[in-house]
Amino acid sequence: MSRSLSILGLGAMGLPMARRLAARGALTVWNRSASRAEALRDEGLDVTVAATPAAAATEVVLTALPDLPQVRELLVGDDGLLAGWRAADVERPMLVVHGTVSPVAVRALADELAAEGIEVIDAPMSGGVLGAAEGRISFFVGGTEPQVAELAELLAPCASRVTRMGATGTGAMAKLCNQLVVAETITALSEAFALARASGIDPEALADALGSGLASSEVLRQKRHHWITESFEPGGTIDYQVKDLRFAREAADDAGLRLDAARTALALFEAASAAGDGGLDHSGIYRTVSRSAGTAQKEQL
Repeated sequence: MSRSLSILGLGAMGLPMARRLAARGALTVWNRSASRAEALRDEGLDVTVAATPAAAATEVVLTALPDLPQVRELLVGDDGLLAGWRAADVERPMLVVHGTVSPVAVRALADELAAEGIEVIDAPMSGGVLGAAEGRISFFVGGTEPQVAELAELLAPCASRVTRMGATGTGAMAKLCNQLVVAETITALSEAFALARASGIDPEALADALGSGLASSEVLRQKRHHWITESFEPGGTIDYQVKDLRFAREAADDAGLRLDAARTALALFEAASAAGDGGLDHSGIYRTVSRSAGTAQKEQL
């Protein structure tokens, strides 16, 4: 690796990314719960555990955090990234935003930090927790061609594909397009499994059949066990899906588009969150679909 590298945020996606990056070479890690970072060192990986974001202010900083407010929080203060870069005299550090964020907001952050000599790259990712563990993440990147080429080299242990979408903010916009497909696919599969169960069809048999035909998808491959067992331990959560769909709705409104399927999906995910299911895996929308089906059946009776 040509430049020093760190990753901040060791959640569902950040932790498997860190494992793969550390297996290739030296890596600095920081997490709000230090035990997650220390566990990587206990696994024998070549990691330096930073006590503060400032101590993780390497030349390239990857942030695997839910949204930009969490990124901004790590920038400021005596223990923040900005102070760390200044203390280490890092020239033109690169800050990479891997979360699903507002394209407008990430462009504003990039403009703001450019005055500090900091390059901001939006590189949201798709592939799920399993894809992260297997090194099959697809990254949507907004930045210049040289920036994206450097980032692609750094992310090689984690990536199946690194695609430059255009200037800053276009990576975030492409990820919103991705999230529309994911959310609407999860909704369609949840309805399919609800209908199958109500009709007496074995859900595992349905999953096998769907996975062998045109309805097959990476969503089905990774999430099928949730619908079969009706257990929804989280990877990506319903609350995160709500956030992403709201960003997508704002982007569509700005473009003068009315995306009816996206609006329907958002309403279902919002209802699931309001019912207390926000912390479940996003395939847990099945519970909302099933409850709606049960209510409709009672009304018919």
